[in-house]
Parts: sequence; C-alpha cells; structure tokens
Amino acid sequence: MDGYADTGIRRLEQVRLTEADEISGSKQPPGALLLTSQVDIRLAGRTEGLPSADPLFSEEIIGLLGEEKEGYSIAVLDLTDPDAPAYAEYRGDHRQNVGSVGKLVAALGLFQALAETYPDLNDRSALLRGTTITADRFSHSDHHTIRLFDVKKRELTRRRMADGDQGNLWEYLDWMLSVSSNAAAAMVMRDSMMLRGLGARYPLAEAEISPFFDSMSGDERTVLFKDTFWQPLTENGFSTHEIRQGSFFTREGKHIVNGGGLSYANARSLMHYLLKIEQGRLVDPWTSRTMKRLLYVTERRIRYASSPALKKAAVYFKSGSLYSCKKEEGFQCGAYKGNVKNYMNSVAIVEQQIGGIRLHYAVALISNVLRKNSAVMHQSLGTGIHKLIRDRHDL
Repeated sequence: MDGYADTGIRRLEQVRLTEADEISGSKQPPGALLLTSQVDIRLAGRTEGLPSADPLFSEEIIGLLGEEKEGYSIAVLDLTDPDAPAYAEYRGDHRQNVGSVGKLVAALGLFQALAETYPDLNDRSALLRGTTITADRFSHSDHHTIRLFDVKKRELTRRRMADGDQGNLWEYLDWMLSVSSNAAAAMVMRDSMMLRGLGARYPLAEAEISPFFDSMSGDERTVLFKDTFWQPLTENGFSTHEIRQGSFFTREGKHIVNGGGLSYANARSLMHYLLKIEQGRLVDPWTSRTMKRLLYVTERRIRYASSPALKKAAVYFKSGSLYSCKKEEGFQCGAYKGNVKNYMNSVAIVEQQIGGIRLHYAVALISNVLRKNSAVMHQSLGTGIHKLIRDRHDL
C-alpha cells in the first residue's frame, strides 16, 4: 500500500488514500494492509524440496473435496513450523490449462531476463521504474478493466486498456497480476522478449518495436518466445512437461508470435513455484521477494482468496479460469459454471498471526467440476483449508 513512491504504481496511491479516508472508495480487508517492509520471503536460505506427502494430512484435504474429488487436483504445504513442514497432495500430477495462473510464467520470463541483463539490483529497479510502455497492437483485445489513477487530480478511471495507454513496467506488471489484465500481460510478454533478445539495448524507441518483431521470421519469433518463457522454467528447476505458457494472452499477440505449444500446469509444479518464492530461489531473493509483493497487492480478493475466513490473513494470490458451454436441457450456463469445461485454478500463500503462532501455508488448487459455480467452490475450499490448518495447530 505504501509502494507508490518506489514503484510509480499509481493504483497503490489510490488504495493508500482510500484507506486514509482522503478519497472515497472500497477499502481493503484487514489482512491486506501490510506495508512493503512487512511483506517478505519466510524461508530465505533454505533449499529443501517438497517433503513426501503425509497420508493423514492428504486424507484430511481429500475429505474437503467431497463427492466431486475426481474433478480436483490439489497441493497444500503447511509451513507453520518451518523445521517440520507437512505436505498434502491429491492428483498432484494432473495437468490442465491453468488460464491466468500462467501469468506467473510470464513474470518469471521477465525477471529472469532482467536478472541476467542487470545483476545490480538498483539497475533492475531503475529499469522497472523508468521504462514507459505504451499499449499497442499486442494488447488486442481484453475484457478486463484496469485502474488508471490520476495522482494529481485524485481521480480514478476503470476501463479496458486502449492503444496509447501508458504506464511504467512496474505498473504493467501490476495490471497483469492484480486484475489479471490479458492486455497488460501481452505487453509485459512483448517487452520480456525484447529484453531477452536485446539485453542492455532494451528498451527500444516506440518506432523501433514493430520493426524488431517484423524483421524476424515466424520461426525466429517462436524460438525467442521459448528462450524467454520456457528456458527460465528449466533454469529454475521446473519441467516444461509439467508447467509452461505456450502462447500470448491476447488474440493479436498470438497472431504475431506463435508460442509453439500448449499452456498447462499441475498442482505440484505450482506448489514448487510458491515454495521457491518463499525460499528466495525463484531466480534470486530479490526476484522472489518482488514476486511475493506483486501477488499481495491484488485489486480485490476473488474466488479462493475471497473466503471470509481469510479476511485477517495476508494472502498472496493468483487465479485463472476457462469455461465453456453447450446447450443442455435443464441447464443454464453462467460465469464459471461451464458444462463442457469448467477450469478454475488458484494459487495462494497465506500468513496469519494468531496468538503466538504465525500460520503459514501454501495452496495450489486446480479444478474442472462441471455445472457448478467454481468460484464459489474455491471460496468454500479456502474456508475449509484455513480451518483445517488452524486445527492442526490447535488454534
């Protein structure tokens, strides 16, 4: 909430002013009010991988899934006692398209290229703050809205991204992760490819961006895409057979660059991602800490993170959905309620101080339960899992 001065993310200043009652607007839940210094990685220096799944803990988690358990895959890692972590998993190797959760892979591509080009942390921060991105054809098109806050006039506008919209690289990362803007994700991916391809010669002037991509053959663009977004997965210890992003998030982005494959992940690989963040091993400690902070400042809590049980908890969250319908007698299609596919995907790190104990756990949840509102189902599981973790520690 105090991050505007360091990052230039204007939305954060709008949130701060709202919480200070200087402007009107919806306020954040108690768990969302931490300052930058309070958001940190909790397992720095540790290198342990996921422990073996605990049978009893796993059975407790499976019990929360109910009769539709075959429509879920889930991984839960209880880190409350960091010296004795407990891991639960069900269908952890089941793979499906995780929608906007794949933006975690896009972010990794940018930060890996940033770290390799600029080992000095001050140089990285300066590039993120000082690089202005102007929305262009890559952003076409998106139904998500972004927040455009005029700091001087203290006026907030919410609308879809349009050509010519400007923000620094920090702000585009925020739009990509906080409101899951596909348009912003495409712009971040565009610039990630340029940073990977150009190194310290990035950023280019606006007039040079289209020629940069147009000068390459289709196959060369695909190679650069894979170098940008698949290679960092391998470098960070992931298998691209378990997790990868195979395309841009916008129609025009896909038209310009063929990513070369399908997009997918499984619950186990997503849990590895969250664990690496907490250990400071996602690229490096600076990147891990930055990613955790970006996941904390979501515009509002939805789906899994909207559980009332989590209001007082700090939640570091990303979700993604894909659903589709066909005509079916007696069934009315609705948002997140598909009868052909009904993918809902959530990752979350949860922290809450209760008495003398800091609850700390991570969840990776993938589902495809047809004909039911998957957003509500994930919210309910958020409530159930939080209670289960509290019970494990007699809270």
